[in-house]
Amino acid sequence: MPDKRTHRGKHPEDDRLFAEAQIVDLRRAVQDLTWLLSHGYAEKSSLKLVGDRYALKDRQRMAVMRSACSDEDLAARLSRQVLPAALVNQPLLIDGYNIITTIETALGGGVVLKARDGSLRDIAGLHGTYRKVQETMPSLELIGRYLAKLDISLCQWFLDSPVSNTGRLKTMLLKLADENHWNWEVQVVTNPDPILIKAENIVSTSDSIILNSCHKWLNLTEYVISNYIPDALIVDLSLPPAENVISHQSPPFKTC
Repeated sequence: MPDKRTHRGKHPEDDRLFAEAQIVDLRRAVQDLTWLLSHGYAEKSSLKLVGDRYALKDRQRMAVMRSACSDEDLAARLSRQVLPAALVNQPLLIDGYNIITTIETALGGGVVLKARDGSLRDIAGLHGTYRKVQETMPSLELIGRYLAKLDISLCQWFLDSPVSNTGRLKTMLLKLADENHWNWEVQVVTNPDPILIKAENIVSTSDSIILNSCHKWLNLTEYVISNYIPDALIVDLSLPPAENVISHQSPPFKTC
């Protein structure tokens, strides 16, 4: 069935699946999965074990998987994270779909996860097809406004060529950059992951595979959402289970 969505909003079941009463178990599940991953257990079987233990539905399991990581991976990611000040007169490489869909979700009132590594992620990710929605242009504009404050030398966007409508998104990005005199380049490649992993410059993504191996990274979604989308629905699964973790406000990050 073709994707006919006009905006990237909340899933019909999310009010129930991520209600405050569910959050304690979701956080416990993240802690349990983290323990298993830290001790070398396979992700797929570990997620099934944890999901069955807490009787989690599919979207809850996806949220737990996207929020957990091993202690080793967490330490590596945090050691390579940089602050916005590191980008002055430096280029930034952006994992395009990864960043855009998360900002779209935040603008559309959908659930945005705060993961154990501090990254902000949507639940489902992108699976082969991208459709422009009501939040697309506002999201690109917010990203551009924030990047313009950083005094970066160049913004290089990387888009996945196998994803449908990539050409249209490239055109939107370049048109917006031209209108605002932003120094942007857009590259359409088969797979941005190896490019971003090997890059010597700072990258922006919340993709776990890239974060585990890249040289340096900026948590761009965190800064854009905290600066411009104060009513974003953040489900914070990074904290201990005893904490109150669901909020309709972004966490109090410092602005650049």
